[in-house]
Amino acid sequence: MKNLSLILFILIFTFFSVPAFAGKGAINLPESSNASAIKHNKKGIFNYKQGYYEDALKHFRLASEVDSSVGESHYNEALCLDKLGKHGEATNHFYKARKYAKGNPAILKSKILLSHAPMKREGS
Repeated sequence: MKNLSLILFILIFTFFSVPAFAGKGAINLPESSNASAIKHNKKGIFNYKQGYYEDALKHFRLASEVDSSVGESHYNEALCLDKLGKHGEATNHFYKARKYAKGNPAILKSKILLSHAPMKREGS
């Protein structure tokens, strides 16, 4: 009985702790962004929602190549990198996302960003 209680506790704890970092997922670029970047970002979001993180990452990187000063592109890249277990790279992109967020609360108040990039560092 104790083992069953322990297992149940672990399952419940896991279930409720995962959403703490889940966030809302990949985000759209500002409407004023380059049309090609928006197109790649939309394709990236579609793939991200399907769980195809490698494919999503390719599109988010293409969006960033078009305009590297868009925080949303870096944020989306960071989300994919985190899902792929590439946490060092994810952290670098979370810092870039913060640097170029232009006040976007979806980026600046993101729990996953704050967990990867809790304090400002030079250039962010």
